[in-house]
Amino acid sequence: MQIRTLTPFECTQLLAANRVARLACARDGQPYVVPIHYAYAADYLYGFSMPGKKIEWMRANPLVSVQVEEQGEGRGWRSVVVDGRYEELPDRIGYKRERDHAWSLLSKHSDWWEPGALKPVTPVVANSTPHIFFRILVTSVSGREAKD
Repeated sequence: MQIRTLTPFECTQLLAANRVARLACARDGQPYVVPIHYAYAADYLYGFSMPGKKIEWMRANPLVSVQVEEQGEGRGWRSVVVDGRYEELPDRIGYKRERDHAWSLLSKHSDWWEPGALKPVTPVVANSTPHIFFRILVTSVSGREAKD
């Protein structure tokens, strides 16, 4: 098996071609990793969620990492790790353009909202729990590829 480093361009291609990632955040020295659906555009990963642990933790510590991978042929794979900064896109004046942009990117895929909106608890009244659009500014990116 051969391992090689991906170029920054190859890393961004992999980010743009995929929709599912693992988001890592930390609070009080405790890491937390969760799968997310995302869309990539112009140095940002865009996401959607309902309030919960990951949003609380990213609000407390906006420094996050995101990992995206693809399975290749045989034992092959490609993986990209992003270091970035969480930015919430609240539903208020001054953020409309960014929220609309996030929605337009995410909504290109029919199931974009499900992972962020579905929770394993009793649903609450829609008006009492607003949905949250966010983005992660990509501050660094690195990747590797393995081939047989």
